Amino acid sequence: MESIWDALEPHLLSVEKPARYIGMEDGATLPSYEGEVISWLLCYPDTYEVGLPNQGLQMLYEIINEHPNGAAERAYAPWVDLEAVLRREGLPLFSLEHHHRAGDFDVLGFNLAAELTCTNLVNMIDLAQVPVRQGDRGEQHPLVIVGGHCTYNPEPIADFVDAVVLGDGEEVVGELTSVLLAGRRSGWSRHQVLCAMAQVPGVYVPSLYDVTFGPAGSQVSTPRFAEVPAIVEKRTVADLGAWPYPKRQLVPLTEVVHDRLNVEVFRGCTRGCRFCQAGMITRPVRERPAAQVAEMVATGLERTGYEEVTLTSLSTADFSDIEQTVRQIIDDPATGRRVSVSLPSLRVDAFTVGTAAQIQRVKRTGLTFAPEGGTWRMRQVINKLITEEDLYAAVDAAFSQGWRRVKLYFLIGLPTETDEDVLGIAELGRRCVELGRRYHHSVTVTVSVGGFVPKAQTPFQWFGQDTPEELKRKIILLREATRTTRGLSLRWHEAEATLAEGIVSRADRRMGKVIERVWAAGGTFQEWSEHFSLDRWLDACAAEGIDVDELVHRERPTDEPLPWDHLSAGLHREFLADDYADAISQVAVEDCRWTPCYDCGACTGLGLEHVVASPIPPAGGSQGTGQDRSNGGAIPVQLSAARR
Repeated sequence: MESIWDALEPHLLSVEKPARYIGMEDGATLPSYEGEVISWLLCYPDTYEVGLPNQGLQMLYEIINEHPNGAAERAYAPWVDLEAVLRREGLPLFSLEHHHRAGDFDVLGFNLAAELTCTNLVNMIDLAQVPVRQGDRGEQHPLVIVGGHCTYNPEPIADFVDAVVLGDGEEVVGELTSVLLAGRRSGWSRHQVLCAMAQVPGVYVPSLYDVTFGPAGSQVSTPRFAEVPAIVEKRTVADLGAWPYPKRQLVPLTEVVHDRLNVEVFRGCTRGCRFCQAGMITRPVRERPAAQVAEMVATGLERTGYEEVTLTSLSTADFSDIEQTVRQIIDDPATGRRVSVSLPSLRVDAFTVGTAAQIQRVKRTGLTFAPEGGTWRMRQVINKLITEEDLYAAVDAAFSQGWRRVKLYFLIGLPTETDEDVLGIAELGRRCVELGRRYHHSVTVTVSVGGFVPKAQTPFQWFGQDTPEELKRKIILLREATRTTRGLSLRWHEAEATLAEGIVSRADRRMGKVIERVWAAGGTFQEWSEHFSLDRWLDACAAEGIDVDELVHRERPTDEPLPWDHLSAGLHREFLADDYADAISQVAVEDCRWTPCYDCGACTGLGLEHVVASPIPPAGGSQGTGQDRSNGGAIPVQLSAARR
């Protein structure tokens, strides 16, 4: 494999942040290519600052490099200044470790975490000097494999990728490495390799399926060969404790987002929020053993020198015995110093005074709560079962422990939403300011509002998204309702970007030509406001004859074929349809970790239900009792008769 470092280095002083491109971070691996090695270039389609902290990519990086026949390096999307240099000088995309040419690797593996990074995906393939369309690649070109939450509807990018991994990747990457090695030893053609990859559970190969189209966002996919699965089921790692990764978190040489130690405490969520794709597709819940969490934190802090740790999950306050776990981390004598603990994704109804007291002992990290809906009626529709009393108790706990700033996150444009629901957001914010002033003269409550985008594999996948005009009207309502309250500020996501995300999120394979047009017109870094352009998307849709209103704003019948029907996140279609009907009827369902099974399908065939961690024994040596998970304090809700 050839390094381009000598040709690249003279140009790095002319770009904004050279440290993005040199590698050499603490924790990085310089893999060897002696012997029979399948080489992976793990790519993140956004800048180094955004991509380096991504835990999924770091986990796979270590796992592949531990494989006896695997080698992995990394690449991130070069910023526009370096891209201009690469194109002017004829230099390709490169790896950070050895600065090898991207096109020399066996696999280009992408983590696709946001829909609008799809144009960066295409751009990085092109910068690798690889044909952007799968059908144009030859035997000499690397395979392009993608994974991540956005691949639960991969049809918009199907023309650009060779394979898609659904679900957890820890086991799959080793199995794919073995398939590719077998193909090399046996002299298989590219087509034979793709057919073999399609036999790996959780791997979808789009080119092995024929597609027929109906209305925009309607597609039927049929296997072209008998050995190709009609339904591709996601992969699920049953025992999270068996995969204690990353063991050597990368420590960057330059500033990045989330620049702290990150430890995943559990995977999955069963709260059943109907708008939340992550919560639906990652079921069932699998908690990491609490003792392993403590060990990963202790060793990680010692190695990296960080003084702050984030315990990551979709709802960290739901982790079993979270207060004891945080106490153990803060008081661990092995670290030799006081450690700041941050808990993202806080559930309002799981946040207590005790939790607040623990995490503020060293440093008051930011607190963000996500009620999502402005009224109890709206929260029943979306199944975010948080009462006003829950929210006020959590905010009161925070302010009483010394916090002066709290952020609240909401969605607008949800099914059945009324102006009363929207104005309820302002009322919740105003009341939270009043609570804060009981403890402090000056407090800040920031209300952050995003436009709802329906996602694949969720109960709202059939819903017609609000137009930008309607979202803007609701923002104006909120601006008027919040402007007179001192200490209450309003932020919102631009409606134009919400529409662009909606164009991609539920599209069929015809969207590939639109994405290619947007990319060819210079539409990279569409997640960045300074580079985003809705006109590029609308012009490309018009050029390809795609009706945006039909694709984005149309309410779909629940029996209409969806582009992702041949891909399973483990949830029965009937369950999702029933849940959607319950939403419209304002019928809620409680967290299935603590209730009888709703038969959503997520646990079927896995030989497990929700895996809850054993608590850490307290310092005195007796076994902790953990949190009270009885239903004695459950919120009274109307339950669907079909699910009782």
